[in-house]
Amino acid sequence: MVPLDPPPEQMQEMGEAALAYLIEFLGRQPDLPAGGEPGGLEAARAVRESPPEEGGEFKPLMETIELAAAKAYGTTGPGYLPFIPGGGLFTATLADFLATGINRFVNLWSAAPVVAQIENNVVRWLCDLFGYPNESRGILTSGGSMANFSAIVAARRAQLPEDFLDGTLYVSDQVHASVNKAAALAGFGPRNIRVVPATPQLRMDVDRLRAMVRDDRGAGLQPFLVVASAGTTNTGAVDPLTEIADLAADEGLWLHADAAYGGFFQLTERGRTKFRGIERADSITLDPHKGMFLPYGTGSLVVREGARLREAHFTGAAYLQDTAAEDEIPNFSEYSPELSRDFRGLRVWFPLKLHGVSAFREALDEKLDLARVLYDGLRGIRELELPWEPELTVVPLRLVDGDDEANKRLLERINASGRVFISSTILQDRFTIRACILSHRTHRDRIDECIDIIGRAVAGN
Repeated sequence: MVPLDPPPEQMQEMGEAALAYLIEFLGRQPDLPAGGEPGGLEAARAVRESPPEEGGEFKPLMETIELAAAKAYGTTGPGYLPFIPGGGLFTATLADFLATGINRFVNLWSAAPVVAQIENNVVRWLCDLFGYPNESRGILTSGGSMANFSAIVAARRAQLPEDFLDGTLYVSDQVHASVNKAAALAGFGPRNIRVVPATPQLRMDVDRLRAMVRDDRGAGLQPFLVVASAGTTNTGAVDPLTEIADLAADEGLWLHADAAYGGFFQLTERGRTKFRGIERADSITLDPHKGMFLPYGTGSLVVREGARLREAHFTGAAYLQDTAAEDEIPNFSEYSPELSRDFRGLRVWFPLKLHGVSAFREALDEKLDLARVLYDGLRGIRELELPWEPELTVVPLRLVDGDDEANKRLLERINASGRVFISSTILQDRFTIRACILSHRTHRDRIDECIDIIGRAVAGN
């Protein structure tokens, strides 16, 4: 029988080779094409295969990893500015390596008390960041999509009867698509979801929200949830959180804040000012794989009344009778759809302990500054329209006189540089280019270069 654990000397050899590749790869980030190398689909076809009956060598596998990284968006590089960039901190990578290596079970505290406490440290820090009380609870998720799903399920359980299909929930027309998907998975179809128009500043219109809630209540329906955005994906707009919190309190609605993108700006003075009122939310979604620059697969949800989250997710099982009940440390499986999962907390706690919270605060302040640099620099290009000033770190732009096709061509010319990669959206029925600055590897030099690249692209050069 072939042993599945190689001998220690081979483990060390493979580990050193993988680490050496990663260090060299990260060192090359400033020079790699921001949009990745061409030929990705052809490369994908080349690795389309079934696993072999007999084992192979380690080196070809590493070559496949190198190919996979090259033929993809440059998500770890300084010029990656589309969507909502992450970063992929090296120290979080080490944490993941260690967490998967020791392979301890985090979701039932008695199975690994220290592991569960480390994860609970992270959750408590997130709760404290928004002034939540001691009875608050939270979970680490695969991302904002699952966090939003658990939030809607918790709101449904807390606010509605078992037959909940008269319930209505309210979202802005700028809300992240994951909220509508989460609502559908939680059992709410289009007839239950009210899309509240945005103001010209692309923030939820609270007067329209109030009218819609009262109309639904008058029609015998049961308004139960409003989702506010603390930084939309399209433009980084922040909904009027205090006004929405006031309305939610008056109308008896659960207020969920989707802060997947923007939430960690709460670490900064400017962010706390913009998010005033978020501390009144019943639940908040946050993505450490965005604002903390961590690897993909690191989301979170915090809930003011932790018991509400548990009531929505906990079911017992006879085969778990040998595990301990919640005590000083939560059983995270009782607050989440998941039982078995990876030890996500270490990839958050490890960098926090090594770098300190201040390092993240300073990095986020830098991103806010860079967004302003980009906005001010592009204002000097008279052919461009910049319809909205950045509230956080998204800068939308489009041609003053160009139609959608002209703006698409402009985007292609910008991205053809290879030095920056940005994306587009539709805003007020117009094709709009947008840049989002949120990588810890993006600094002033790349933003100055981005301004120059966009200027030359506008000029047709």
